[in-house]
Amino acid sequence: MNIHFAQVDNRVHKGRLMVFPSYFLILAFFTICLRGQTIAQQSTAPFSIQTSEITKGWSSNSVNAVIFRKNSLATHKNTQYVAFYDPEERVILAKRKVGKSEWEIHTTQYKGHAADAHNSISIMVDGEGYLHMAWDHHNDTLRYAKSIKPGSLELTEKMSMTGENENSITYPEFHRLPDGDLLFFYRKGESGRGNLIINRYDTGRKTWKQIQNNLIDGEGERNAYWQACVDAKGTIHISWVWRETWDVATNHDLCYARSNDGGITWENSKAEPYKLPIKMGSVEVAFSIPQNSELINQTSMTTDEMGQPVIATYWRDQKTGKPQYHVVYLDNGQWKSQVVYERETRFSLSGGGTKKIPISRPQIVVKEIDQKTRAVMIFRDQERENKPSIALNQDFPSGEWKLIDLLESDLGSWEPTYDTELWKSKGILSLFIQKVEQVDSEGLSDAEPEIVKVFDWDVDSIE
Repeated sequence: MNIHFAQVDNRVHKGRLMVFPSYFLILAFFTICLRGQTIAQQSTAPFSIQTSEITKGWSSNSVNAVIFRKNSLATHKNTQYVAFYDPEERVILAKRKVGKSEWEIHTTQYKGHAADAHNSISIMVDGEGYLHMAWDHHNDTLRYAKSIKPGSLELTEKMSMTGENENSITYPEFHRLPDGDLLFFYRKGESGRGNLIINRYDTGRKTWKQIQNNLIDGEGERNAYWQACVDAKGTIHISWVWRETWDVATNHDLCYARSNDGGITWENSKAEPYKLPIKMGSVEVAFSIPQNSELINQTSMTTDEMGQPVIATYWRDQKTGKPQYHVVYLDNGQWKSQVVYERETRFSLSGGGTKKIPISRPQIVVKEIDQKTRAVMIFRDQERENKPSIALNQDFPSGEWKLIDLLESDLGSWEPTYDTELWKSKGILSLFIQKVEQVDSEGLSDAEPEIVKVFDWDVDSIE
């Protein structure tokens, strides 16, 4: 197991060497950080990250490292699982004991059309230890299988879930409820005219049931691009942007809904019930953002200890004209937003298909430590040389954000995904890491296959 070091950078994109009274102290400090990050002003002591390598994966586009994978990594009890495409587009599963570096690797009987970056693999483990997997979807018939027994990497043949609304699936994702049951979200239909479907898996009966055949209705004129999470009490939170056409530039408005009964009934943040399906005319707009704002779709959300939603995304700041990372959160019944740090690079999201973008979509997690809310946003920014980075706020939302590069490595078009269940159970942020290269409009790069790695670190260790 390799140990790497990270260094804090307080809103400095390219750090300068700190001034020490002795040349030898400088040399010693630099030697310690050779495998670490940018040496920056106002830096603090480094913290360690545990690294484990698995095997080489497909790298010619971002399909292994897109943010809407729910999940790339999943833990049940003391076993962690990972899924990805290898250079031959075969689906690879692997598992290890949490905290160990050795992985048991299994090449499944399945392949996917990895050349389309939409066709990512999503996994989750139910409360009895069965691994569930969905893969290779972009307006396609359901491709779903589960392990033949708890703890196994061997998969069943492809199977149906409910037999309903399974002929045009995109963006499948799993979420585990506190009782061990699973939720399965997906879009039925196409970009600009699609609806959100939700299935629920009963762990005891080992059966799926469709609980929402159209939770968010695009009315044939638009669709919702969502992000979702399940909090400690089992409340399901969803936020989304609307898109009016296939063109990403038509994304607009950040909306919100939650369910306290496993997805059957839904309400807004004021506990006012929604009439289902939810439509644009009746929705709670958490933050109003017009079209043509470089507003990205499918980012991330979480909740604080009180179950209040926290959403990370980006859009163009109206004052500067530059896309900025924003965190939108509910504070005493009011929706608020703050810019994480000031970016300098302008870019446009207009057009369709998967795009090569100079920043990743962000992940967000929060944790209560010493009666303060610690917020961590994980991202990649070309201005930071495409390194995997975090923005850390030790006292969210009142504190300041500090930037930390987790690695020196340029990860190309990587977007962060993490093990939601390991984070919930042990407070360990376990990240899927692989250098990938995306080309605009579903193009393929000539990148050589890159090693898939998993990085683990304890947010409590950050001073």
